[in-house]
Amino acid sequence: MTEPLRYADAGVDIDKANDLVEEIKKIAKKTHRPGAMGEIGGFGGLFSLNTANYEQPVLVSSTDGVGTKLKIAFLMNKHDTVGIDLVAMCVNDIAVQGARPLFFLDYLATGHLESDVAAQVIGGIGEGCQQAKCVLIGGETAEMPGMYQPGEYDLAGFAVGIVDNSKLVDGSEIRGGHRLIGIASNGLHSNGYSLVRKICFDRLQLEVGSYVPELSAPLGEVLLRPTRIYSELVLNLIKDLPVHGLAHITGGGIADNIIRIIPKACSVVIDTAAWEVPPIFAFLQQAGGVSDDEMRRTFNLGIGMIAVVPEDSAREILERLRAMNERAFLIGEVVATKGDSPRIHFI
Repeated sequence: MTEPLRYADAGVDIDKANDLVEEIKKIAKKTHRPGAMGEIGGFGGLFSLNTANYEQPVLVSSTDGVGTKLKIAFLMNKHDTVGIDLVAMCVNDIAVQGARPLFFLDYLATGHLESDVAAQVIGGIGEGCQQAKCVLIGGETAEMPGMYQPGEYDLAGFAVGIVDNSKLVDGSEIRGGHRLIGIASNGLHSNGYSLVRKICFDRLQLEVGSYVPELSAPLGEVLLRPTRIYSELVLNLIKDLPVHGLAHITGGGIADNIIRIIPKACSVVIDTAAWEVPPIFAFLQQAGGVSDDEMRRTFNLGIGMIAVVPEDSAREILERLRAMNERAFLIGEVVATKGDSPRIHFI
């Protein structure tokens, strides 16, 4: 007689997943903020929306992932920072519109659930939520045998924030003469890793443990540095200073992202000598023979966020940022254009 099969025989361990939920509850509890209701484990996350301080509240949402940076985490068997990347990629995108992040949900998918690895990942998500001052309200851990290579997983995140309609940062006030202030990144953040891996592992045949003199550190350590979370910084800045536009420098680099918030009747001039580009970018460019244009459309080049501000406020905003121990630089300006002039110029 054929032996009866269980779900676990097919590779899905429900008991292990339930045990993980108990660990996630402990992580989520550390991210608690006003409005959070209940705890992890229900069918849906609950958040009580207090709109008393908003005349016309607008909810702002974003979803993103970490991309092939996860491959670096797999190679290093280090999983406690990619969750920070996940939160950053979502909350930075809503921060540029002036929104305060309220809550976050995650999706972790893997072929075989390794509880210790999953706990590290979600611990990083919890740390990111604490930095962003939003609550981890729920999520999903999916065990899907046959869908992923052994030891690998994928991540997606979802953030929701709130802003008053009158305080939306939408670029509508940007004019010729406005200045561009660049705020430093923490390195590569979470973009361009397919090209990074092509250069470092395929062309140079390096390993994550390889010490790279140009970087003064092992390669993997530099590649795995987490994405900066700018939401609190942005909220502090726009509270009493005139910031008319913000761009999160992610996929597409400086070239593609700044144009997303500039009026069509304007272009921008970027002074590439205005800031010191971190060594990882020069290393990648030289090793890969990557053109300047390709670098500018692939990587952040050391600038993770750009603020577009009136000329007469630029100095004050720079001073405020530096007083907050931020590395910030006056990197360019907005100029009025006519006809079909290029939207962005690098000098």
